[in-house]
Amino acid sequence: MEARVISKVSRRIVPFVALCYFVCYLDRVNVGFAAPQMNSDLGFTATIFGWGAGIFFFGYFFFEVPSNLALERFGARLWIARIMVTWGLLSAAMALIWNEWSFLVVRFLLGAAEAGFFPGIILFLTYWFPAEYRARMVGRFMAAIPISTVIGAPVSGLILGMDGIWGLRGWQWLFICEGLPTVLLGLVVMFYLTDGPDKAIWLKADERGWLIDRLRRERMIREAHGKHTLWEALAHPRVLVLSVVYFGTAAASYALGFWLPTIVKDFGFSNLQTGLITAIPYLVGAVAVFLWPSFPTGCTNGSGIPPWLFWSPLAAWRCRPISRTLCTRWPYSPSVRSAYLRSRRCFGHCRPRSSAARLLPAVSR
Repeated sequence: MEARVISKVSRRIVPFVALCYFVCYLDRVNVGFAAPQMNSDLGFTATIFGWGAGIFFFGYFFFEVPSNLALERFGARLWIARIMVTWGLLSAAMALIWNEWSFLVVRFLLGAAEAGFFPGIILFLTYWFPAEYRARMVGRFMAAIPISTVIGAPVSGLILGMDGIWGLRGWQWLFICEGLPTVLLGLVVMFYLTDGPDKAIWLKADERGWLIDRLRRERMIREAHGKHTLWEALAHPRVLVLSVVYFGTAAASYALGFWLPTIVKDFGFSNLQTGLITAIPYLVGAVAVFLWPSFPTGCTNGSGIPPWLFWSPLAAWRCRPISRTLCTRWPYSPSVRSAYLRSRRCFGHCRPRSSAARLLPAVSR
């Protein structure tokens, strides 16, 4: 019974919410693919673009907790649909910006509209899966992050090639083509998702009864340890530590998402080539998302970390000649100069080869 119910629920819910997060993440970071052309057309400096990319998270931060409280009150199906429709419209509205202020305002509103989606989905999964299955389902759901860029990066490059059609620039088409499908998917949410097991007519009566009883017993055990207020939960040491950890991973991830297309474009690649190259690190990430859970505890010596992971810094250190080759081939790219300097700081201050030193005197010093 248990295996059958969990399998049926996971097939029904996880692929669909992963698809929703796929378009969610793509709408967050597609501004990075639009940046080279958009910044040139509208006269944005790197500082203005950085503010626009980052102000999204101010809106997200201020409205995230209220949004999740609303999800609990109005139901997951209605509230997730509301989130997706409003953020899809605002994402498409990015095609209408005309100056710095319109860019900042729309990006802030986009963050406010999307606030609560990711933690809301995590909360929604707790309505359906017992505790022992949740981490596995969350991992499958979060696989949408790297997959969205693996697929979305080349697609974004192709959409940028629509430049000039109907008098619109390629970056405008990018926001329209990636924003409007989100609106349609949000409408599908209204008819596809179910708020909880008690309303799941697609489960048999005995399956529905088993799942409701299992989740109810887990909730009773959890509540037996005492209830906590919202502020007590936010101030819990474990929550604070995990927040710091997530801050670090999110900062690195979004820095890569927002700036990598511009850095790659500086090398002189076409829009499609930029998309394909940008997808490479996310392709590795997509593979790792599925491989990581397959490592048993015995292969990690109890640490939770496979031994081969400790060799990653050495592998990165051995890749330094690649950065030197880039410097030799594209010596005047500011992005390459910066990347080369950072690689030296991270992996040692070995002197560069003479060719790179002659071409990049400022870096070699």
